Amino acid sequence: MKLSYRGVEALLEDSASWRREIGLVRTPDHNTLCRAWHLILNGRNVDRLMNLLTRWMAIDRTLGRVLAVDSSLYDTHHRSRHYEQRCRHHSSSLAKTANLRRSRSAKRTPKLGIGVDTTSHFILCARPRTGMGSDCRDFWPLVRGARKRARIRLVLADAGYDSESNHRLARNKLGIRSLIKTGAGRPTDKPPTGHFRRMMQRLLAGSQKDKPYGQRAQVETVNSMLKRNLGDSLRARSNIARRKEHLLRVLVHNIMIVHEIKGRDRA
Repeated sequence: MKLSYRGVEALLEDSASWRREIGLVRTPDHNTLCRAWHLILNGRNVDRLMNLLTRWMAIDRTLGRVLAVDSSLYDTHHRSRHYEQRCRHHSSSLAKTANLRRSRSAKRTPKLGIGVDTTSHFILCARPRTGMGSDCRDFWPLVRGARKRARIRLVLADAGYDSESNHRLARNKLGIRSLIKTGAGRPTDKPPTGHFRRMMQRLLAGSQKDKPYGQRAQVETVNSMLKRNLGDSLRARSNIARRKEHLLRVLVHNIMIVHEIKGRDRA
């Protein structure tokens, strides 16, 4: 809702039904909310919460065996439609200056990589960081983190994660079948180097509709859900606070998924 700590305090003070819904006897002070932010988003506590939410999903037997990984960029502040139109106009008329400004801001761009269960849209693992860069280095932490929480048999990724080493890590170390679109590097007519990359070029050629790789679109759906439901811009200003805000959004998304499933079961 894009509220400050004082705004949340005022909202809860005026909404007794909301307090009852989340089990609050009285409205917490805004300083309490601030301290809770830092306590909950401590790295170890985030892992515990993610493990707990995953266990609830496993009890309901709503988790699948297919993991899809992808990343998405977030704005550092809210941008109106008019502002975006003016930026496009400016970049077309003064391309050199606009590109220079864009390259400088790219180093501070927040980025969130997620590993998603394609059956339930539940996020099994998240990796927030700052800067553009390649997605390849995020593949192993995401897959390994998701594998610790669920029984993964297949991992799907786009060409941003294309790497022979990523295939070997998933298949040889974790025993997970990997399907990663080829296309990393400069375009060339030569076949990809490496056994698994050549195999991917053959298996993933043409349309993937109604095939296992077609499920990769579910991670794009989750990225859209995060931005539509929780916003596509961050309120935090420092890199550390932005990473914590990303993790909070992941936790909120998962809680909403669990709440929706519990509501369906009660109905």
